[in-house]
Amino acid sequence: MHSDFRQAYLLHRRPYSDSQLMLNMLVDGIGHLTMLARIKGKQSLKHNAHLQPFGLLLSNYAGRYDLKYLNKFELAASPLQLTGKRLYCGFYLNELTYRAVPCNEPLEGMFELYQSHLRALEQCHDVEPVLRSYEFQLLSMLGFGLEFDYDANGEPIEASYTYQYISELGFVRTDQPELGFAGSILLAMAEHDFTKPAVRRSAKHLSRYLLKPLLGHKALKSRELFISR
Repeated sequence: MHSDFRQAYLLHRRPYSDSQLMLNMLVDGIGHLTMLARIKGKQSLKHNAHLQPFGLLLSNYAGRYDLKYLNKFELAASPLQLTGKRLYCGFYLNELTYRAVPCNEPLEGMFELYQSHLRALEQCHDVEPVLRSYEFQLLSMLGFGLEFDYDANGEPIEASYTYQYISELGFVRTDQPELGFAGSILLAMAEHDFTKPAVRRSAKHLSRYLLKPLLGHKALKSRELFISR
């Protein structure tokens, strides 16, 4: 079965043989696919230059089973200009996506979610809100999202109360502030408002906790880029 040309982003690549690359691709309208690409001959330098992160590709591939074969591809747009911390964040988005998003499972809206946040990284002055927004929306898309504006009993979150998160249940009121999250912080998360330092700290802690079951025990290599920087 052959596909038409579809928009795609390269998430990850690794050598498979002297003339082949194994690719993790995020394809518009399809989702996360694993592809094998043959890179040799006169076009090898051009193909290698095009198969880079953050560049929108037009791809044509074939294959009935889990592994697809990339037949033709070309750049649809120049790669985004990510530098410094934004570049590290781009690598984080890519690694998080190919590690957390299942292969060969249709996921409506995944391509648009990734693309919008990748473009936001290029334009932003502050990367943290972009990362937290992507993490929580990705969790929701994968079926692990939280309701930040209602507690486990279906009652609206109150800014003046403290809530403890209980796995598979939700947020429950607690009288022990050290165990939970201020209601005001949860309400800010519900609005994707990560401007305040306290909200950022809580959001980062919570997103890592929620993502851990999806990522397993293997640490994200892209996080190491932020150490001592």
